[in-house]
Amino acid sequence: MVATATTLTTDLGRLGIAEGDLVMVHAGLRSLGPVIGGAASVVRALLTAVGPTGTLAAYVDYEPFHAPDEPNPPVFDKFTARAALDHGVLAETIRTWPARPGRDGAIRSDHPGAGVSAIGARALWLTENHPFDYGYGAGSPLARVVQARGKVLLLGSPLDRITLLHYAEDQARLPGKRVVRHRVLMPGSDGPVWQSFEEYDTSLPCVDGMPENLFELIAEAALAAGIGVRGRVAQAPSVLFDAADLTEFAISWMEARWGDPPG
Repeated sequence: MVATATTLTTDLGRLGIAEGDLVMVHAGLRSLGPVIGGAASVVRALLTAVGPTGTLAAYVDYEPFHAPDEPNPPVFDKFTARAALDHGVLAETIRTWPARPGRDGAIRSDHPGAGVSAIGARALWLTENHPFDYGYGAGSPLARVVQARGKVLLLGSPLDRITLLHYAEDQARLPGKRVVRHRVLMPGSDGPVWQSFEEYDTSLPCVDGMPENLFELIAEAALAAGIGVRGRVAQAPSVLFDAADLTEFAISWMEARWGDPPG
């Protein structure tokens, strides 16, 4: 069966997305099956589901735009930096969503690697003042998704792609977290500047000894505990989590296994 923006909106409502929601989405669009209008119809369906008071967000990161050893690299430009390819087509479609009469276009946060793009009523609040250090932690868009009692939606996307769980890693009391530092040439008020970034390592679980499929294990355990719901949007197996509940569960789950022992 071919899906449309209208049938997708119906499926999203059945899964639990309601008007006024703040939804962070991860998607594998091929799993939806044929969709008339492609990725743009999926974004329209999501925006219709959350309504004019809701907000749609996606983790975008960025696709490398110069060689690692390039002596004179270009300045990072959040307006043109493409969403990382491995985040899928939908992230880039959200990042480039244009303004139209009565509705603003997408807004992207300033952080390069932890960047989030959002459309809707709380898009500016979600993305503004994104900290350059520990950009997945306090004050980040991920923290604000939790603060707003937002939701995390997986449309045919693997459970190990839940970016919000990097915020849980940041907040969990875990000894031995790996810290990484790097620099990016960024726009400044008086011209380009080398901006330093410090954060917990997000390339792998941040503590040695954690399994590589940590996020998948957390998500499966949360679902087994009654946190989150499974359903289907078009042909895509889909999952919807309450962001705050998932974060609280993930922090407790990690601390019970890798946290400091009591006493």
